Amino acid sequence: MDNMERSFKIIQDLIDKAFGTFWDKDKPSSSPTQVSESLYESIEEYTSQTGKRFRMTKEQKSRGLSRSEAFSEFVETLS
Repeated sequence: MDNMERSFKIIQDLIDKAFGTFWDKDKPSSSPTQVSESLYESIEEYTSQTGKRFRMTKEQKSRGLSRSEAFSEFVETLS
């Protein structure tokens, strides 16, 4: 193994170890750090907790989604 390969292997092992503490490979989608669907119940709650205004994406607008439908879709992507 040359120095480059050893360095890559060390970095890869560190990353695997770091991610391994958060995601259990045996459990596909249930991790202790997973965000629950109820993180934000409404657009107003999202705004009050984050200080940001919820914005729809261009793609959501092009599909004709309402603001609340777009928000529901956004929340689903968090979980």
